[in-house]
Amino acid sequence: MKRVERNELLSLAAYEQIRPHFRARMIEVKARRRASLGDHMSLVFENHDTALLQVQEMLRTERISDEPAIAHELETYNEIVPAAGKLSATLFIEYDDSAERAKMLQKLATLRNAVHLVIGGERHTATFATHHGEEMDRLPAVNYLMFDVGQASVAMLRDGAVPVRFEVTHPDYLLTLAAAPELRAELARDLE
Repeated sequence: MKRVERNELLSLAAYEQIRPHFRARMIEVKARRRASLGDHMSLVFENHDTALLQVQEMLRTERISDEPAIAHELETYNEIVPAAGKLSATLFIEYDDSAERAKMLQKLATLRNAVHLVIGGERHTATFATHHGEEMDRLPAVNYLMFDVGQASVAMLRDGAVPVRFEVTHPDYLLTLAAAPELRAELARDLE
């Protein structure tokens, strides 16, 4: 999948003019790319366009206009653009109560080995990105995941007869959920 390039980025003023339309379109795109994993987790699958939105929004929010800082944002968010044969997602852990959230993020520290995408009979376990200074005895509320599914998965994702599901096999958060047809189509496009 194509990474976001510097020449795709708009100046702050130009982005402000198209932002309402662009954000509205991306909200619709992200809705098709989201899987709610029970009451307290969701996955949003990332691609070139979602990364472009993230870069533009970060430049806008932080008022970034110098080239080294722009290059840093591009490098950071291009990490979520999947390579060939891979799918990339952001996993959100969502507990409204801060005490419950803190307790569950500690309990879910071992979730790093327990999020799977099953396509047909093949289980693909997510690889969690780790960041400098990350505490390994608790899970961050926002996590970046990669599923190495291979190019052969495109046909299976498109074939409505082939089951596609998410599994969370952590003892404190067990879940099996079928992937929605619109999400399957998005993922197949990502792998093409």
